[in-house]
Amino acid sequence: MARRTIAERIAQLDVRKKTLLARLDKQDRARDTRRKVLLGALVLQRLEAGHDPAFTQRLADWLRRELPGFLTRDADKALFADLIGPPAGTARTEAPVRGTGAVEAERAGDAAA
Repeated sequence: MARRTIAERIAQLDVRKKTLLARLDKQDRARDTRRKVLLGALVLQRLEAGHDPAFTQRLADWLRRELPGFLTRDADKALFADLIGPPAGTARTEAPVRGTGAVEAERAGDAAA
């Protein structure tokens, strides 16, 4: 059985290190994504529940101010059209996005039927 040279062992360790760093990076991205999803869910829940009308109004106002500058793609803006309105120059033709206002609109429609 031939012994590996030091250079071969170092190369093998470098490959292992890169593999482990890639795994760690993937875990970090997954954790970051989960945090964003949960935070977004909390914000949407607070907007829909409206237990504290003053807080809900301040939050909605803040989102209307901040989201248009934060969102750059029209597809992203369309996702939040119920919070910020449709992108400039476009007419609203699709159904409301599930989120703030959509539940209330459905309830109102059900009550009217």
